[in-house]
Amino acid sequence: MTAIPSAPAHAAAASASRALDAAAGRGSTAAGAPADAPATIYAQAADENFPVASWVLPRAVRADLMAVYGFARLTDDIGDESPGDRAATLDWLEGELERAGRGAATHPVLRRLSTTIAARGLSLEPFRDLIEANRQDQRVSRYETFEDLVGYCRLSANPVGRIVLAVLGRSTPERVSLSDDVCTGLQVVEHLQDVGEDAGQGRIYLPLADLRAEGCDETALRAPGASPALRRVIATEAARARRLLRSGAPLAATLPWRERVAVAAFAAGGLAALDAVEAANFDVLAHRCRPRPANVLARLALLLATPTSAPRTPTSAPRTLGRSSTPGGGSR
Repeated sequence: MTAIPSAPAHAAAASASRALDAAAGRGSTAAGAPADAPATIYAQAADENFPVASWVLPRAVRADLMAVYGFARLTDDIGDESPGDRAATLDWLEGELERAGRGAATHPVLRRLSTTIAARGLSLEPFRDLIEANRQDQRVSRYETFEDLVGYCRLSANPVGRIVLAVLGRSTPERVSLSDDVCTGLQVVEHLQDVGEDAGQGRIYLPLADLRAEGCDETALRAPGASPALRRVIATEAARARRLLRSGAPLAATLPWRERVAVAAFAAGGLAALDAVEAANFDVLAHRCRPRPANVLARLALLLATPTSAPRTPTSAPRTLGRSSTPGGGSR
């Protein structure tokens, strides 16, 4: 028998349902999620920069990674698109997560995740962090420095890599540290791809200090094309992301071959997306900078062949492009 939520929880569940419908391009007034909403969520995996559940992994592992993706996607859809009180809907989601940990979730995405949590013995903490990142999105719309942005990524991105390692049964302190680099890099890449969209929603994920240093004001983020000053900022952040994604090679090298390929593919997708940003001369407003499949494969091959003895670069690596620099020749 399915439990009926209390009135506040019921309203939050309805709000979550409307968020799912909005993501699918539909309107809905139903209290429960539509039958095809979960399928719509999982289908979005095809639009990511990286393969969410690589075909080289065993079927059961792929299924568990898709369950994790469904939760992460649902959380972001609520945080970005839910009408009404998003904070209340995120509270509802956290309650559903707690119920999933006990095998008592009611939402289909959380019921599927519940099976994965039980089978893999997963901690709920990284899932809670993803919800907290979306709560932060409701309160914070600007980040002063790159270090501040990295702090946000510790909630919004790094938990995903930690969950993936736990699903694979390969979590160690060293791997978690390398995974955090990769996940932060992937988040920065996504921010670069979505500069215009985010600005339209009143959010800026480019460090304000970097924008000021290049003489770039916020109105430039909503223009049809990127100004030279904005392109310099994009080039700076792209270089930072590229350095972080290089941690994918030493991370992958510690894993058995199937998992090595799958984990390296995450970083390869991010690097290929950065190639697309660079190919557009860092104009992320006028161009849809998405990775080409052939380039992802090429990046994957390079990562798998990369020697891993080089020291890691700190997350807060210094900027390499001065204000007078011309974007277009980023390091690879």
